[in-house]
Amino acid sequence: ASMTICRKVSAWDQAVHILREMAESRVERDTITYNAAVSACGKSEQWLQALQLFLDMAECRVTRDIITYSAAVCACDKGDQWVQALQLFRDMSFSRLEK
Repeated sequence: ASMTICRKVSAWDQAVHILREMAESRVERDTITYNAAVSACGKSEQWLQALQLFLDMAECRVTRDIITYSAAVCACDKGDQWVQALQLFRDMSFSRLEK
């Protein structure tokens, strides 16, 4: 619930902080949690942080879905990072995504 609120108010720094606290407390971070954080970063034009969270998902073995990719692409769009956005589209087309 906290992550959803962070996403809605674009509180990217709080969203990232919550993810770190969850990791330190060994609380499971799932796709929905990461999606909310990536979205919050994107809405706040923190494209680099959004991409870092996107990459962290793979390291933590958290499944990326269509919402994850969409949020990351939107973050890149807000940061005028078209090369990154196109790379994400390419990656998405080669991935098996859960809807």
